[in-house]
Amino acid sequence: MMSRFLPLILFLLLGALLAVGLTISDTKTHIPSPLIGRPVPDFDLPVLDDPARRLGPQDFSGAPYLINFWASWCVTCVVEHPVITDLARSGRLRVVGLNFRDEPDDALGWLARHGDPYAVSVSDYDGRVSINFGVYAAPESFLVDPQGEIVYKHIGALTPEVLEETILPMVSAMQASGS
Repeated sequence: MMSRFLPLILFLLLGALLAVGLTISDTKTHIPSPLIGRPVPDFDLPVLDDPARRLGPQDFSGAPYLINFWASWCVTCVVEHPVITDLARSGRLRVVGLNFRDEPDDALGWLARHGDPYAVSVSDYDGRVSINFGVYAAPESFLVDPQGEIVYKHIGALTPEVLEETILPMVSAMQASGS
């Protein structure tokens, strides 16, 4: 008799496990990264709209900045884009775009349609630099201090709440401490 109900019991247990997993994943957009407190991974990438020009982390040090991994094929990047645009326009934090596994023409077209809020965008066409950051999907963002160390990682679309409650207070604290 018990063997008749075993598939139903297993199905219900699996459903409960899935529900718990989905609940946890919906609430965890700040996932600890082994890169927190470490220098930005080294890279030498072409500028999206000027491929002959190449940039690396040393080109951004001296002030806090946000590296935002984005792509033209990323639906969530469209949702996040107004938040990134408002942040860039506010002048409170420099935003560097890191175009993730994208065709350069597609990325440039996307920026032409939606607007280009980035101080500069570099292109990680093959995704190697993204792997070094531990990025597995766009959008993801990293807050970097003036010395070039990663201090915060956010997975998924940035929201005004995340900016106001987490990122901008961290930037203010950096500026107050003179670092």
